[in-house]
Amino acid sequence: MKKIKHVLLFGLLIFGVTNSFGRAKIPFGKKEVINIVSELPDNEMYETSEGSKEYLELATLHEEFNIAWILPLWITQDPKLVLYNEKLETYYEVPEEEIAAILKENNITKEDVLKVPFYNKYGGKIIVLLLVAGIIWSYVGKKEDSVEAKEV
Repeated sequence: MKKIKHVLLFGLLIFGVTNSFGRAKIPFGKKEVINIVSELPDNEMYETSEGSKEYLELATLHEEFNIAWILPLWITQDPKLVLYNEKLETYYEVPEEEIAAILKENNITKEDVLKVPFYNKYGGKIIVLLLVAGIIWSYVGKKEDSVEAKEV
């Protein structure tokens, strides 16, 4: 009888949660993520064309599938190097030859900067696994309390 109550409560909870998702949507899907990996020197070579004395930085751009914009589950597009202006929130795709020249000029190796951060690569998977493990453990770990009658 206790198991039936748990199943009914769980079903009611799922029904309530799915109804609330209809009103308050949790976003999920693909998202482009930009991470600055190296600051370039502030000179006219790395100045934006807008003429506002804004300078570009070297960044990686990758696409990931995530939930609520904070829980990345997997990488859908490998990272690539771009030039990025943080104040204008604009990135510029640059041909591979120019990126190679920028890396050589600033003594940067491509292998050092072309990495996805740990949280973006594994964080969401770890959190989802912990949630699933917690749910399974809560059902498997519980033992039925048996009460024995004793004569006094």
